[in-house]
Amino acid sequence: MVRPGGRSARVQESVHAAVRELVAEVGREALTVPLVAARAGVTPSTIYRRWGDLHELLSDVAVERLRPETPPEDHGELTADLTAWAEQFLDEMSSPPGRAYLRDALLGSPDGGNAGQCSAYAAEQIDVMLARAVAREEPAPDVEAVLDRVVAPIMYRILFRPHGTDAHYARGLVASLLRAPA
Repeated sequence: MVRPGGRSARVQESVHAAVRELVAEVGREALTVPLVAARAGVTPSTIYRRWGDLHELLSDVAVERLRPETPPEDHGELTADLTAWAEQFLDEMSSPPGRAYLRDALLGSPDGGNAGQCSAYAAEQIDVMLARAVAREEPAPDVEAVLDRVVAPIMYRILFRPHGTDAHYARGLVASLLRAPA
């Protein structure tokens, strides 16, 4: 088991920071485990032992970067909350860095664990908005409905059919979800 602090956390943070810095300086294509290890002040064997290979390390960094830093903004009603969140989600995930993080998160985790973690991040954000709607006594779909009817189509379009995937598209998905009978 990995301890949730101490040396393990310091190593993870220094390695993640090294990856982010090196990607900015030399590009993702030039990254190697020895280069990251030297920048982070650890041995390459530390990286191989903890992450396995460069793809798994990049995947771990991507998942950390895809974690939302703040709860979704409260706009006072569910339609506005979900619409603003979906537009921002689409904008972030479809940006060149967002697409690179998505690729890395999926590529370095063949068992789907990192994809599951990214899905959990979205579900947590959605749950916050839905709980606020319920507290305001607004009708609200469940988390799975939002994942299936808003998040999944956005992700599909980003990955496979990016043309025409814009704020208008995100607004349409939310409107269709909230119009549909429960």
